Amino acid sequence: MHFKQNNKINIKVRNLLFFFFAFSFLMNSSTVFAQKKYVIVIDAGHGGKDPGNLGNGYKEKNIALKVALNIGKNLSKKKDIKVIYTRNKDVFIDLWKRGDIANHAKADLFISIHCDSHTSNAYGAGTFVLGLRGNKKNLEIAKRENAAIFLEDNYKDKYVGFDSNSAESVIGLSLLQEENLDRSLAMASLIQNNFVFKLKRHDRKVKQDNFQVLRETIMPSVLVELGFLTNKTEGRFLNSKKGQEQMGNAISDAVLNYISNLKLNTVINNVVEGKEIVGNVEYKVQIASGKNKIATKSYNFKGLKDVERVSIGNFYKYYFGNTSNYKNVKQSLKVAKSKGYRSAFIVAFMNGEKISVQEAIKMQ
Repeated sequence: MHFKQNNKINIKVRNLLFFFFAFSFLMNSSTVFAQKKYVIVIDAGHGGKDPGNLGNGYKEKNIALKVALNIGKNLSKKKDIKVIYTRNKDVFIDLWKRGDIANHAKADLFISIHCDSHTSNAYGAGTFVLGLRGNKKNLEIAKRENAAIFLEDNYKDKYVGFDSNSAESVIGLSLLQEENLDRSLAMASLIQNNFVFKLKRHDRKVKQDNFQVLRETIMPSVLVELGFLTNKTEGRFLNSKKGQEQMGNAISDAVLNYISNLKLNTVINNVVEGKEIVGNVEYKVQIASGKNKIATKSYNFKGLKDVERVSIGNFYKYYFGNTSNYKNVKQSLKVAKSKGYRSAFIVAFMNGEKISVQEAIKMQ
């Protein structure tokens, strides 16, 4: 009896010790991660010789700058965040240079701030991420914002083959940016939710389109249209100190929420790696993404069978060739490209969470 009691006590002690060490490890992982400096690049659209839109006499470049500085001021209060501005005064910055600043800084996030315009009395706030295709209406917005290219010196050399009136030019997309689409969508959704639910702005939703400034970046990136200066009421609000502070606060709160989620994911990954648990690694070939919900029948995908559809917010991604073997997925990529999916690429998941392909290969 005495032996059994000791056994029970030992088991309890072992369980308590295990809990203590697991908790300590989690806290230490969190502490280590908290020391990472998050680099956030804030881009105030237009500037200098490029005023942006001038709806109702307001200047987009000035409003974008004031909101950008407000976001930066809020974020700079956090010790683990480093803020970099593409411009902090009224100067003209080439579109390629804005992305270049973020890329060289190895930024974790890029946010470009703009105001919209329209010939109608349109109003409301919207947030954009880079996408493969856009409708005619969104294409017009992209063309307006991309027009700054023609104010740059030697723009023909910097943007070889670019034609602002060509859908093909505007819709060109780098695969590296597509890898970041999930996080860009997550960030955009947080911003848009704050606009709609906290500030009660009219919801113009999260959309995918083809802004040159987003194409230049290699990290999760969003472009925010704060509202329409051509709408008298909204223009007045955005030109006011109160409006600029409210919109800036909504964006900075969304960034802090986004970073908190990244921290949580990293802590979990650290614990998994600390226990040397590899988990279930899966590879897939992403063949398409967009807002259209398409039945995953082979005749809709050029004969490809077992296509998987995954919804992310209002968007859908289509995958082919699910496998745990990297060699097999490389073969599936060849098949997808032979069917005409030229921009298809490999993605990786561990226990359902997206990870980089390099990380997946290392784990295996």
